Amino acid sequence: MSSSSEKINTYTIGSRESQLAMIQTKHVKQLLEASYPNHSFPITGMTTIGDKNLSQPLFQIGEKSLFTKELEVALQNKIVDLVVHSLKDLPTILPEGMTIAAILKRENPSDALVIKKGLSYKSVDELPKGSVIGTSSVRRMAQMKAAFPDLVFQDARGNLNTRLRKLDDQNGPYSALVLAVAGLERLEMSDRISQILPPNIMLHAVGQGALAVECRVDDKQIIELLSVLEDKDTRLRCSAERSLLRTLEGGCSVPIGVNTEFIETQNGTRELKLLGLVARLDGSEIIKAEAQKNVDEGGVETADELGKEVARILIEKGANSILEELKILRQK
Repeated sequence: MSSSSEKINTYTIGSRESQLAMIQTKHVKQLLEASYPNHSFPITGMTTIGDKNLSQPLFQIGEKSLFTKELEVALQNKIVDLVVHSLKDLPTILPEGMTIAAILKRENPSDALVIKKGLSYKSVDELPKGSVIGTSSVRRMAQMKAAFPDLVFQDARGNLNTRLRKLDDQNGPYSALVLAVAGLERLEMSDRISQILPPNIMLHAVGQGALAVECRVDDKQIIELLSVLEDKDTRLRCSAERSLLRTLEGGCSVPIGVNTEFIETQNGTRELKLLGLVARLDGSEIIKAEAQKNVDEGGVETADELGKEVARILIEKGANSILEELKILRQK
């Protein structure tokens, strides 16, 4: 829905209405306004299924487009021209006619431990036996259960401010929460980070820390506009991660973790290394696999192949039986 006057074109941005989503969308708006001072980029906020249903754990809802569906419907109906997502919320298979036109430079994709105000502990291994950790993510819960079986884990839904309020309630059950580093930093709450969890404890979610801008695949003008936002290395890393998730047929509410990094080889080239993980919900079994490829030459296509290769190794090691069990649990 683009209207133009003499010099000004208006392009409407769709966004979830949560505080974090709006901060992320305003960041994209500012970048676009800086590149295109003669254009206007108003924001339209919307509420998604995932925002409305706060009573069920995410993995039980079963809908893969929990935080994106309403935004994509508005995009299809030309109510908005582009949509800003946290890439980790965006399903690996987009609705027909949609494309990810830009992926911005990734922020820290790690997860953080946030300890209740007033407690003196600094890290997860200092927490006493039986301490309650809050998280809405089965990926985080499964990995933490595997590493720290003496801790107790409870679901914690709601926006970030709500969860922090529940954490700091002196009568509340939680000793700590596990939250995304990038979300805390975007909300200028990095002072609440007690510990950034290392990869040997916690592999992050697919796409975590990256923002994606989606638009209609036939809207060449918007695609051209959004090209200024694109970060090549983030696209390559996230393409490999999303390919792994797509091959495993997982969504944002399955216990799948990843880590990607560029490795300098002896002959001076770069290779992208992908480590993937599938875990049982109770943390009793964790399957890992890794591989690396030169994606600088092959680009996104080679990154996709890398994701498929790591997924195949995970499947050969038994990952499918874990994911099938989760599907059965979800249907109960």
